[in-house]
Amino acid sequence: MIGTPTGSDAGLLSPVWAGTPVHAATSDDAWLGAMLEVEVALARVQARLGVIPASAVPVIESVARPERFDLGELAVQAREAANPVVPLVSTLTSLVAAENPAAADHVHRGCTSQDVLDTATMLVARRALAELESCLDRCAVALASLAEQHRETPTAGRTLTQHAVPTTFGLKAAGWLAGVGEARRRVHRLRTQGLPVSIGGAGGTAAAYAAYAREATGTDLVAELVEATAAELGLAVQVLPWHTQRVPLADLGWVLSIVAGTLGKFAVDVQVLCRTEVGEAVEPGPAGRGASSAMPQKRNPVLSTLIVAAARQVAPAAGVLAQCMLAEDERPAGAWHAEWQPLRDGLRAAGGAAHTAAELAEGLTVFPDRMLENLHRTGGAIVAERVNVALAPALGKARAKQVLARIAAEAAAGHGAFDELLAAAPELRESNADDLSEAAVRELLTPQNYLGAASLFVQRALDEYGPPA
Repeated sequence: MIGTPTGSDAGLLSPVWAGTPVHAATSDDAWLGAMLEVEVALARVQARLGVIPASAVPVIESVARPERFDLGELAVQAREAANPVVPLVSTLTSLVAAENPAAADHVHRGCTSQDVLDTATMLVARRALAELESCLDRCAVALASLAEQHRETPTAGRTLTQHAVPTTFGLKAAGWLAGVGEARRRVHRLRTQGLPVSIGGAGGTAAAYAAYAREATGTDLVAELVEATAAELGLAVQVLPWHTQRVPLADLGWVLSIVAGTLGKFAVDVQVLCRTEVGEAVEPGPAGRGASSAMPQKRNPVLSTLIVAAARQVAPAAGVLAQCMLAEDERPAGAWHAEWQPLRDGLRAAGGAAHTAAELAEGLTVFPDRMLENLHRTGGAIVAERVNVALAPALGKARAKQVLARIAAEAAAGHGAFDELLAAAPELRESNADDLSEAAVRELLTPQNYLGAASLFVQRALDEYGPPA
């Protein structure tokens, strides 16, 4: 026996989006409200076109309110039709009939379930993306500030977990900024141009819409209906029905994946910087945030942890949406139905990650002194690339590399610091080259003198993705 669900999805197991704006924007209430908006919009447009009597619209508007519907009952009744629109339309029609029996004939006129739910999904997505875009804007402003403030702050560049060459924290922040900026552009384009209304009727020909219009006006009015409904709801105009051409949903999944991946990259970098042995950054938060239930000394990087957890969930959800493009015939059995929950999961995870990333970026504290300490931890080995370039003219490229590899190995084995071993290397003394004097070698081993075009790249990122001056 199936009972009526109770309670609500509060996000107990998904704290990244719990209580955030995207939570409300993607709730069952939000989807119900969006479906009712679609039904009302169709009635308004059809009345303006003369397809249904104008007197029916106020009655439909007055009862098409979410509080008049029992979500739990609708969810259970949806099992009998494999979608929630059928019981919703049945209930809506009954409510209208109780107010005005004649108006009930004009509910859902010429429509099909997929038209309503697809269009409602576009409304839900648009609102969720608006919240997401706002959070990305906040994140970008904060990251731009970090990049500008620390454009000359030296830090260790790391590749494959190890020190590689010196860089600046400003360039690291500029990289985060560029990712967020590109993600935001994709969200904006999709939100403003890529979410179409869905009007196709039972089999993608809009035949019933046209038949009702011809009966009332003498012409089918389908093009007019599509354009007017899109305008009424603030959605894009479809080129043709897309019941089994699921690019809009796949596009949503792809953009959400870009957002999640970009924010996840930011978060995993922060996690590295927050490691005890690195200690170059700390997350914001009130007293008690990041506490461990067992270890009183811990201050866990919870914001970045939430972001990483969310980011890992979005790509699989987007993968389901991509697979659902394999939708047979003119209306599919299962492919359409498989989209709904993964899309909501993706919107929630990406939206929650963006909300959390904005807080993280706005409050991230970094420690330049610790960065400098770590930069010198290897005794100059972090600039071995630069030393190799300087030694090559005197020793030859191959021999210079061999010498530095030997010195690095000796330093790693604990036989001395890299800079001391280099200064004592007989090959340098034998070369008699002025540019390999003790003073020259000391300058070569100064990490701050080997930052390449870091400052230039920071400025390019600020020019391209930073807030207007």
